[in-house]
Amino acid sequence: MSYSFFAMMARLKYIDRWALMRNANPENISEHSLEVAMLAHALAIIGNEKCGKSYVPEKAALIGLYHDAAEIITGDMPTPVKYYDEDIRQAYKKVEIAASKSLLEMLPDYMRKYYKGLILPSEEERELWRLVKAADKLSALIKCMEEEKAGNHEFVTACQSTKQILNDMKMEEINIFINDFLGAYQKTLDELSETEPS
Repeated sequence: MSYSFFAMMARLKYIDRWALMRNANPENISEHSLEVAMLAHALAIIGNEKCGKSYVPEKAALIGLYHDAAEIITGDMPTPVKYYDEDIRQAYKKVEIAASKSLLEMLPDYMRKYYKGLILPSEEERELWRLVKAADKLSALIKCMEEEKAGNHEFVTACQSTKQILNDMKMEEINIFINDFLGAYQKTLDELSETEPS
C-alpha cells in the first residue's frame, strides 16, 4: 500500500504566504515552517535556561515543522479574513482540525500516534503549542522586517500589529529573543560575518 502523507508534506513548498500583499521576497509555507521550527527550538532553550521552564526543545521544533501542515488542504487563509470575527475564526478552526485529521489518515496506523501531537494541538502540549505560536509570530515579524529592509512599505502595518500581538503574549522568552537576536536581522552579510562577542 502507498501512503500519501509525506508526498502531501512536500507540497508545502507550493503554498505561498502573504498572498494579499506585494512581496519583495516571496515566502512559502515550507520555508516558514523551517524558520518557525528553529525559533520554537530557540525559545524553548531560552525558556529553560532563563525563565525556569521545562520545555522539550526538540518537541517544540517538531511541532514548529508541522504547525501549518493543515494548510496543504486549506491553503493559507489571510489573517484579516481568518480573524475577521469570532464566527469565522471558529469555523476555520473546525476546518483546520478536519484537515489535520485527514492528513493523519494518510499515515499507516503504527505511525499516527507519533504525528498526532505534532499536527493537532492537545491540552497536554498546550504550553509547547503556545511557544510555537510565539515562534510563528516572531517569524511573521522577521518577514515584515525583511520586507521593510527591501524597501517594501506594504508590511508596515503588519509589522506594528505583529509586535503588539507578541507583546500581548507576555512571554519572557519572546522579550529575551527580541533583545538578544532580533537586531541582527537588520545587519548586512558583512556585519553578520564579524566576530560575535563572547
